[in-house]
Amino acid sequence: MEQAQALVFDLDGTLIDSVYQHVLAWRDALDRAGIPLSVWRIHRKVGMSGGLLANALLREIGREVTEEDARRLRRFHAEAYATRSAQVRPLPGARELLGHLSAVGVPWAIATSGYRESAGPTIALLDVPEGVPVVTRDQVERAKPDPDLFLVAAAALEVPISSCVVVGDSVWDLLAARRAGTLGVGLLSGGYGREELERAGAYRVYEDPADLLRHLDEIGVR
Repeated sequence: MEQAQALVFDLDGTLIDSVYQHVLAWRDALDRAGIPLSVWRIHRKVGMSGGLLANALLREIGREVTEEDARRLRRFHAEAYATRSAQVRPLPGARELLGHLSAVGVPWAIATSGYRESAGPTIALLDVPEGVPVVTRDQVERAKPDPDLFLVAAAALEVPISSCVVVGDSVWDLLAARRAGTLGVGLLSGGYGREELERAGAYRVYEDPADLLRHLDEIGVR
């Protein structure tokens, strides 16, 4: 395999150990809106954009969601997540992985379904160098499983999307990578199983960023 020209990373569950804080924040948001829903159902949808997630969750209980409902739930979620932000940490090896890529000259970017208001403080935990593209939900028309986030990240890196490797923890990341026309690598650190990630298109699956760092040669980084 030729040297990968660039890597594009999801954020929550891929570089940051924050999936379960997001799940609980969505539960709190739904409870606040008078919509009780089991936590496991919420977890299965994390990785989508907030609007799609709200639609998907409410569809499961047979309730239509208006644009106003979606906006209100997103605001409730952001407020609930902010109360848990002190619990959030980088995943093992995340800083080291990103630092290594910079050291060997492999460009990388972050592309998250989160809005800048909630993603900004989380991204700050990674000490992202100036000039590294960070694409948030605010910058695209559609989020995962649509490919827009990854396409914008590749454009910001000035690298063809087909020369990028997308790294994510959810089936929505990998479906978006496939729709963008590029390879996807899965991480187990977001709670999805290996078989689920492989069925969604991951051609390699690793435990977390530390495990990926140990096996970078397998995805064409030397």
